Amino acid sequence: MSVLEMKVPSPGESITEVEIATWLVKDGDYVEKDQPIAEVDSDKATLELPAEQSGIITLKAEEGDVVQVGQVVCLIDMDAARPEGAAPAAEAPKQEEAPKAAEPAKQEAPKPAAPVAAPQTYATGVPSPAAKKILDEKGMDAAQVSGTGRDGRITKTDAELAAVPALGGSPMTATGARTTTTTKLSVLRRKIAQRLVSVKNETAMLTTFNEVDMSEIFRLRKLYKEEFAQKHGVGLGFMSFFTKAVTRALQMYPDVNASIDGDFKINYDFCDISIAVSGPKGLMVPVLRNAENMSFSGVEANIKDLATKVRDGKITVDEMTGGTFTITNGGTFGSMMSTPIINPPQSAILGMHNIIQRPVAVDGQVVIRPMMYVAMSYDHRIIDGKESVGFLVAVKEGIDNPVEILMGGDERKGLGL
Repeated sequence: MSVLEMKVPSPGESITEVEIATWLVKDGDYVEKDQPIAEVDSDKATLELPAEQSGIITLKAEEGDVVQVGQVVCLIDMDAARPEGAAPAAEAPKQEEAPKAAEPAKQEAPKPAAPVAAPQTYATGVPSPAAKKILDEKGMDAAQVSGTGRDGRITKTDAELAAVPALGGSPMTATGARTTTTTKLSVLRRKIAQRLVSVKNETAMLTTFNEVDMSEIFRLRKLYKEEFAQKHGVGLGFMSFFTKAVTRALQMYPDVNASIDGDFKINYDFCDISIAVSGPKGLMVPVLRNAENMSFSGVEANIKDLATKVRDGKITVDEMTGGTFTITNGGTFGSMMSTPIINPPQSAILGMHNIIQRPVAVDGQVVIRPMMYVAMSYDHRIIDGKESVGFLVAVKEGIDNPVEILMGGDERKGLGL
């Protein structure tokens, strides 16, 4: 029998362990070569694990297990023949169980039969620590509870549901559902939490605020959005204007485009802009490399491509590694103002917010303009107050007057039209 040991590949440099987030197949399934069999979480991204060969799979790790890079997580019997009609056979039990669900008397019968493979695992009928505590408090025996967890393990929810009758009919007994759900944080979420806490504890973080007038950007988008989309194949959004304004400001204030390494300051002569994108696994920050050299259409096309990869779960570690400055847009969720947290080892981050029509004074007259508050959080160890304020004013100049500041006075040429 030829058995392939599938080991955890390295998702990227410096990553030594991953967590099995979800098995996409079951123990004993026949898998095809290159078929996704699992999703694994690293501290930077969620990646799919494809089958290296076709055959019958035997799982060697459970969901939630943290495994080392290079560790064997499953075996594939490559000599096993592909079952004929495997798909219909797998569906047949589901079709038989459907009518039984309508018969209360018969519904209880399959429960004891469910853990047929119970003798094969140590977990069957064994309560988790949280479930054991609940059963001990209620004076209940674990044998009285049917486990619905993996391999028949008794979960906390199983114990809570089984304990409800034991409460009796006291008037003090609460009515309605009172269950709770405990979910282990993914490796990615735990890493994000650690990084956020470390930023608060290890940097001298301050935030400075300003406001920008979006009138000119609104005008340009309304006037050229269709022509821009037809020529470049992407929409003309706000992010390209802010990215161009930020790269200009970074070149004017190079210490904002720097980081600290021990007793040394590292200045970068390029602008790799991290763009915060919300995805199924949380907030990701893919990077626009050398954004200072990109056109408006180039920024929009790259952001669209990276955002699609994030939302489809196909973003790679390399595409999120690095970055010298971050832009995050809380305005898409309705935020009026916030103090964004620095994305280490970077030294600053720009926060965009929602756009609101507000009365403002222009040339001695009160007019209604689309206004946005912007916030810049920075590490005061490397960036002085004068530089931070000057940087944000430079961004404001680019947004308030994009034609002159960002397009050299020619809006059509600036947009590549």
